[in-house]
Amino acid sequence: MDKELIIRSSSDNVDFALLKDGKLIELQKDEDSNDFAVGDVFIAKIRKAVPGLNAAFVNVGYEKDAFLHYHDLGPKLPSLLKFTKRVSTGKLKDFSLKNFPFEKDIDKDGKITDALKSNQSLLVQIVKEPISTKGPRISSELSIAGRYIVLVPFSSRISISQKIEDREEKDRLKRLVKSITPQGFGVIVRTVAQGKKVAELDKDLQNLLSRWTAMCKKLHRAHHPSKVLGEMNKASSILRDIFNDSFTGITVDDEELYYQIKDYVQEIAPQKESIVKLYQSKNPIFEKFGIERQIKTSFGKTVSMAKGAYLVIEHTEALHVIDVNSGNRSNKANNQEDTALEVNLIAATEMARQLRLRDMGGIIVVDFIDLTSAENRQKLFNHLRDEMKDDRAKHKILPPSKFGLIQITRQRTRPEMNIKTREENPDAIINGAEVEAPIGLIQKINQDLERLIKKDYKKLTLNTHPFIAAFLTKGVPSIRSKWLLEHKKWVKILPRDAYTYLEYHFFDKDGNQIK
Repeated sequence: MDKELIIRSSSDNVDFALLKDGKLIELQKDEDSNDFAVGDVFIAKIRKAVPGLNAAFVNVGYEKDAFLHYHDLGPKLPSLLKFTKRVSTGKLKDFSLKNFPFEKDIDKDGKITDALKSNQSLLVQIVKEPISTKGPRISSELSIAGRYIVLVPFSSRISISQKIEDREEKDRLKRLVKSITPQGFGVIVRTVAQGKKVAELDKDLQNLLSRWTAMCKKLHRAHHPSKVLGEMNKASSILRDIFNDSFTGITVDDEELYYQIKDYVQEIAPQKESIVKLYQSKNPIFEKFGIERQIKTSFGKTVSMAKGAYLVIEHTEALHVIDVNSGNRSNKANNQEDTALEVNLIAATEMARQLRLRDMGGIIVVDFIDLTSAENRQKLFNHLRDEMKDDRAKHKILPPSKFGLIQITRQRTRPEMNIKTREENPDAIINGAEVEAPIGLIQKINQDLERLIKKDYKKLTLNTHPFIAAFLTKGVPSIRSKWLLEHKKWVKILPRDAYTYLEYHFFDKDGNQIK
């Protein structure tokens, strides 16, 4: 399995595309204008506590107040408030927490008005970026993420990632981390720490403690509200969270960013430094790796899949709905149940990819094709869980209901990735009319051609708009030439002036249109 990270840089943002065996599975943007990213820590002011919501609205400097629920305060809130006040006034200059006297924990089911008061200063962390009309969601239970561990101030707990299943390895990591963690801090051990030595863990810990100290030093003269600790740049944070031994390439088209990434990879995985490459061709990097084409064909309302099946993805205010359709595929299975299972398994794989690609969150309802066999329903459920295993967002999948529906909840911390894939219709009389992107049409023609070749048509003719005909026949090698090499069949292409831009039809050897 090949994993590649392709990074495109422009003047105002950086785009990150994660490819798995050449297929786009994740797309993220790092915009210079995003001052409220997940992980950023702010010194903020409590605006007001709202007893009815058991939450407080907090001024973090965004146009809308951030939302802080009582359950996101953390048990050590009184200690954090005391520490923040003493450091901000310059009375405390030792930030190690070693000799800092902790206050009594707050009640697990207490009231917001007992915990916070208006105009109080508080350290808070962004856990959900501003989405639509809502301000950021924040927490006062701080954490600083590193490569192998996450540092949790005002805690004494050592936690190990649940994805590490080996009991002996869990005990080993817990023992090592406990021996190096300073008093007043807790640690969460990440999955990538599996098999690592104490020296590597300690180096990561010291780096996080340095970041904590640098943040505390800013508090004394910091304006309220203001950012006191920023998440590392997007390139480094993505590599920190997803980089592993399965990566085969990291390609970036910006020289400065290239050296940043090379230095970071050299630090976290020296043996993999050689996979970082600087892209210097005149062709755009996303074009070279086929990413633009995949974006155009992956972000529309309808998503095509193998064997003629497709997904229809709809969005409402409350939830996302995904409908699975078998399309007009030829049925080579023995019965309807086998066909339904085959399409559902293909759909589950594509759906898991779509959730990551679009970063869809909240409630997702998937209407799979009905399966009568309980064994097949279980097989589908297990397959979906396996496909979503690598999804970094917290999620929960419920077993199929009697109606064939599967419900999923997926954590959303950033606005959903929404890319416009429809373009202005050049055939339209009325301005503003749109059609799907032409690149999506080529994919449809390819799929139709594959189905027709399987039906053993002796001779095929494709009639299409002159622009599309030219696109299929020009260049070396042309798309038609590739069809000949792949299918061993020559397809005659005839331009038709009367056709609309995206209209096409196949004809057989007798000139009859193939439906």
